Amino acid sequence: MRTKKTLLLTFLLLSFAIFTAKSENYPPQIANDSTGQSQVLTPQQSKTSGSVTIAGKRIDYDATAGTLILKNQKNKPTISMSYVAYLKKGESNKANRPITFIYNGGPGSSSSWLHMASWGPQIFDIEDLQYAKAPFKTKNNDNSLLDASDLVFIDAPGTGFGQIITKEMGGAGTREDFFGTDQDGMAFANFIYEYITENNRWNSPKYLFGESYGTLRSPVVARDLQRMGISLNGIIQLSQLLSYMNASRAIPENPGADLNYVLMFPTYAATAYYHNKTAHQSTDLETFLKEVEDFTAHQYATALSKGVNLDDATKQQVAQKMHEYTGLPINYLLKANLRVKQPQFTQNLLGDKNQITGRLDTRFTGDAINPLSENAQYDPMGAHTGAALSAVLNTYFRETLKFGEGMHYKTSGNVRPWKYTRRGEFGFPNVMGDLAETMIVNPTMKVMVNSGYFDLSTPYYQGKYEMAHLLIPKHIYENIEFKYYQAGHMVYLHPESFKELHDNVADFIKRSY
Repeated sequence: MRTKKTLLLTFLLLSFAIFTAKSENYPPQIANDSTGQSQVLTPQQSKTSGSVTIAGKRIDYDATAGTLILKNQKNKPTISMSYVAYLKKGESNKANRPITFIYNGGPGSSSSWLHMASWGPQIFDIEDLQYAKAPFKTKNNDNSLLDASDLVFIDAPGTGFGQIITKEMGGAGTREDFFGTDQDGMAFANFIYEYITENNRWNSPKYLFGESYGTLRSPVVARDLQRMGISLNGIIQLSQLLSYMNASRAIPENPGADLNYVLMFPTYAATAYYHNKTAHQSTDLETFLKEVEDFTAHQYATALSKGVNLDDATKQQVAQKMHEYTGLPINYLLKANLRVKQPQFTQNLLGDKNQITGRLDTRFTGDAINPLSENAQYDPMGAHTGAALSAVLNTYFRETLKFGEGMHYKTSGNVRPWKYTRRGEFGFPNVMGDLAETMIVNPTMKVMVNSGYFDLSTPYYQGKYEMAHLLIPKHIYENIEFKYYQAGHMVYLHPESFKELHDNVADFIKRSY
């Protein structure tokens, strides 16, 4: 039983990666120079310059693509982590210029999405909701965050151009040193410590920007940095998840726990609204969702809490309201005992057309592989955008950043098995205590939560619930702010929301130092 549970939980963690590449099928990750000497033990760097136009204003920058080597207490190298840094010319050497450390999630995802689809000076050029095909192009990023902060994109251990430096390579690293909740967080904290030391950025205002699993990573990194004597000005969360117990994919591992259904339901309703399936189409989305949230927090949550003791009349009434908000048939909702799992919802909402919706972004649709299946069998969002991102990323590194020749960039890494237990805990990772500790010890630090209404991977209502349940004094809770967008998990894929996201984050940085 323990082995089975471990396997299921490991799969659960990996399900938050956008893609699941098997790195064991990749060629060896060591680049060799002309003498055959392995370069993995030596930090690599390529420095270039460029410019980006944001809001009509040109910003010149210096870019560094490379690897940074971490060592253990015996000064033995353990891992190389790859990164790209963009520093605004003329200001970057000043200690008061903000610097933001940016990473995606997974666990086991590189920073490729936030780099080449969100905050970098060049991003891939695709139309929203359209299936992209080669040849792919990049374009100037009108919404790059370089106007507000210097940017350092960090690839997680086992991804990008980095790799673990094992004993056979002349190091002392092992997979167990990095592939776990606490181990991964410490690696990022050590990277940031080394980076600000090497680049004289100790006195710069510092920010963490994480997406998806990166939002679970940030409280761990912040706690570790604080214990190293490094305080942050802010943590910026995009598509937040602080406890895997609250994750939509955790339902099979939590029979009898109904909170997951409650936290997902407003996103079901938002998705139905987008696809014209609700009985409330004449109401604007935000007003509609306020009504849905009230129903969710009271009638729906109360009904589920009663379990088998829920009377038939109330069950029928709740199913009727769920039907009005989602368009799902009443008989289907009753058969599901008012508990519709995420893959069932994405399979059935557009079942009359033999189509499915996305999980990461429910605006996306695709044809069902098996219209008779209970669950959706793929995510249309990944199918629409994945190839374009990989193509432009690999081209951009080699042609623009002049880095990575003869090396292989892993957009996703094989991080299994992942150690999800931490510091004596058991079961699902939960970093709410880490964030609470950091906010109490550093009461000037601000936290910003950004969420898309159409995200079923990390539903927006889940982020709202988690932050409302942090064990912090109410006056410190005032340091938290929320922003919501008519987009999915990758808010930046929706053009209008991307502009809002940039303006909100840039303003947050300017207000918090």
